[in-house]
Amino acid sequence: MLRLTWVQPEDLLGHELRQAAEDGREPSAVAARWRAAGGPEAPDSAGASPHRASRYLRQLAEDLLDELADLPSRSAEDEPTDLTAVQRCCDWPRPVADRPAAPTRAALEAAWLGRAVGCLLGKPVEKLPLDAIRALAGSTGNWPLTTYFTARGVPPDLLTEHPWNRRSAATSLSENIDGMPEDDDLNYPLLNLLLRQRHGSRFTTTDVARLWLDELPPGRTFTAERVAFRNLLSGIEPPHTARHRNPFREWIGALIRADVHGWTNPGDPAAAAEQAHRDATLTHTANGVYAAMFAAATLATAATAAHDVHACLRTGLTVVPPRSRLAKAVTHAIQLAETHRDFDTVVDELHTIHKDLHWVHAIPNTALIAAALTHADGDFTGSVCRAVSGGWDTDSNGATAGSIAGLLAGDPAALPARWTAPLKNRLATSVTGFDGIGFDALAHLTWSLTHREASRP
Repeated sequence: MLRLTWVQPEDLLGHELRQAAEDGREPSAVAARWRAAGGPEAPDSAGASPHRASRYLRQLAEDLLDELADLPSRSAEDEPTDLTAVQRCCDWPRPVADRPAAPTRAALEAAWLGRAVGCLLGKPVEKLPLDAIRALAGSTGNWPLTTYFTARGVPPDLLTEHPWNRRSAATSLSENIDGMPEDDDLNYPLLNLLLRQRHGSRFTTTDVARLWLDELPPGRTFTAERVAFRNLLSGIEPPHTARHRNPFREWIGALIRADVHGWTNPGDPAAAAEQAHRDATLTHTANGVYAAMFAAATLATAATAAHDVHACLRTGLTVVPPRSRLAKAVTHAIQLAETHRDFDTVVDELHTIHKDLHWVHAIPNTALIAAALTHADGDFTGSVCRAVSGGWDTDSNGATAGSIAGLLAGDPAALPARWTAPLKNRLATSVTGFDGIGFDALAHLTWSLTHREASRP
């Protein structure tokens, strides 16, 4: 029996009940009706429950999803999605009249490599609980993390109790890495290179949707992106694609698409955030969108090579509504990282604070990324290792931390060879025209896009 993940109405309903409570709606009456009918809770980690629901439960789930969407939210004023409303909430950075020089091709190559390294480090432990990550790494003497995970030396009973991520273990443990394997954390930046090549910096959300329909295999999408894809195929247009029966609209998917918007807007965090907003609103709302804007603005600041990581993160926060849950979580995470010398203490506190949020939710993951970069003072190895060692969406967190720290490092030679050599300057992907491409070639394409925009009137 095929159980397609992230789209079954009976699975979405449990997630929407959680999301409604998080964003200031009152879902208790709907929840009572669902449970009285025998409706299941949301799957804990996977995207689908093990058994198909009855026709009655599926129809009820669809009806209740629509009812929940109509409930008023107490947080709507503090957490808008409309860009103009977001800008009014923020100490919005001023657009720049004259952009600083684009980052060098070497810096962009380091950013691409950093994204790949961080993603690869996190892949084998994605979905695993925090204690499992610590135990697996510690059993081989790799805790605190300093290099890729390995199965060599891990006691068999520990592997039985905490098996590696089944999709990733064959390509992402140190003994079997042979180039960078495919991952959505790299597919989306590739798609955004295509987006910028075809539509320039003035692309629309509809342009993003058309590109996905043309170039993105639906099976390579997850959570909010898969729901939005389904909505597009059902004739629903952006930005309603982000809202219609989409309980994952504040999860991490938009964040992992933000890098190209930051890399190609050096010194212009406002422009980077605006582009990230246009991209993100195909699939996300509120805090899911803010996470992408935060990453883009942080990267745009880092791309000038004139600021340390702390200044970059402060600039990233200027595009996030200050009363939003994301702003509060990131600010607190940075404060924790500045206070505690032991990063495990920071992580334990973050997990306590955000224990009720899903492991793919944007709020805890963005907070962890900011804490990792802060605690490591922007150092590349320290940043990616801390981001992954904190758990939750390990590959995505490692990727974003690696992108920022790699860009700040400024040159591939500044990244230790133990991280980059196994990648063999080769990236696997299902995005047409990019399979097997080198990170040096990706850097050149990104650099060319930045210069093309700078030359436009």
